[in-house]
Amino acid sequence: MKFTETWLAGAFLIDIDPRQDERGFFARTFCRREFEEQGLEPNLVQCSISFNDRKGTLRGIHFQRSPFQETKIVRCTAGAILDVIVDLRADSPTFLKYLAVELTAENRRALYVPKDFAHGFQTLVDATEVSYQMSEFYAPESAAGIRWNDPFLAIEWPAPVSVMSSQDAAYPDFQGVEDPRLRALRPAPMVQS
Repeated sequence: MKFTETWLAGAFLIDIDPRQDERGFFARTFCRREFEEQGLEPNLVQCSISFNDRKGTLRGIHFQRSPFQETKIVRCTAGAILDVIVDLRADSPTFLKYLAVELTAENRRALYVPKDFAHGFQTLVDATEVSYQMSEFYAPESAAGIRWNDPFLAIEWPAPVSVMSSQDAAYPDFQGVEDPRLRALRPAPMVQS
């Protein structure tokens, strides 16, 4: 595997290193030892998939509150998505900045999302499937989110939203998130480069 740290410290793009022969190729998508060598969370306790019928489907922007924050590895196994993460680490120089990465079945790239990041995606084609590996068990009482079109975050989604859950649509803007660590902060306006 090839690990490339993004400009959001601790978030990595993970590319496979395929071994090709006459049959096609074989590649590792996870190796505990390699993750440990990179200083990444090697303990994964849950795997999930989401299937999305329509282009423009938006899921997110989700995170889990303390003490159930989770590290995620996100990969698109069919179709294509724009995957978005938001840095929620109050002490980070990239606090409330976001990264958007295209993950497709063709590029086979994964995004390593550290704890204390929010995550969401929008499908770029019909019939898109996304695979998640998580470091914590899902805790519904800890689940939270930020509104997908929060004007402060100003995330540039690639297409009009075709489908979204009522729960995701009802999340508050960042200023309304019910997390004392975040709610108390009054960040300066974001300047995107």
